[in-house]
Amino acid sequence: MTVRATVTGMMTPAEEFLRDYHDRNPAAASELADRGRVGGRSVYEAFADHVGQPGSVLDLGCGDGALLAVLAGRGTGKLAGIDLSAKQLDVARGRAGLADADLRPGRAQELPFEDDSYDAVVSHMALMLMSDVEKVIAETARVLRPGGAFVIGVGGGGTDALEVFLKVARPLFAVVAEDRQIPTSGDPRSRTREGLDALLGPAGFASVEWHQLLVDLSGPPDSVWQTCHDTYYQVDALDETQLMGLRTAFKVASRSLVAPDGTLPAGALINVATTRLT
Repeated sequence: MTVRATVTGMMTPAEEFLRDYHDRNPAAASELADRGRVGGRSVYEAFADHVGQPGSVLDLGCGDGALLAVLAGRGTGKLAGIDLSAKQLDVARGRAGLADADLRPGRAQELPFEDDSYDAVVSHMALMLMSDVEKVIAETARVLRPGGAFVIGVGGGGTDALEVFLKVARPLFAVVAEDRQIPTSGDPRSRTREGLDALLGPAGFASVEWHQLLVDLSGPPDSVWQTCHDTYYQVDALDETQLMGLRTAFKVASRSLVAPDGTLPAGALINVATTRLT
């Protein structure tokens, strides 16, 4: 309780929203990830391929520990994570392989870990939501050992039905009442290769290598609707009438994409940036 009060005092409005959202929905992120496949494998497995098998890993925005559990299964012995949501961390502590993981509530801008203590730092779909990203990167450089890897996953947009969803949803998101709006989060530079190079270089990191994962989220229209609904935080701001209107508009707009077997194609792009501390 004392730790949480301290963390809350430092939070931005966007961080408070993210903490509260994931406290209410502690398994939401991994359940969403489990719906997609990258070449027949899970998103976390595909991302972990770019991490390799380091002896120690710290996960920034570790959520419910799904990625750390994959890395544990691949032989990483020293595992740590930090996240805003205490409820997600509770789920993480119950995962196989994470009983001894060092999982702490907090902000990545002020990491409660020692200097030069990790072979790799990872952040899957979390760095792009963080404020004061220069501080996050400076802290990452501090806790990494020389030559250590920093592996970052950032959203690259949707394809097919997810692209249609955003086209019909954006006008609704734009007219949400001010008292219901979702606070803007993240720094746009953390979402592009050029932006990351500009942020990482001054902290002593090499130029990033850039890889793209295509996540297949196709399925029956109702299933794809639920995936779209769960993908975008802004949906949380819609009232029941707006949400029903969005569902109807999406189904009408995506109807022509449905294949003869009833499958609605949908995909999401995740860009994976890898770099090392020089």
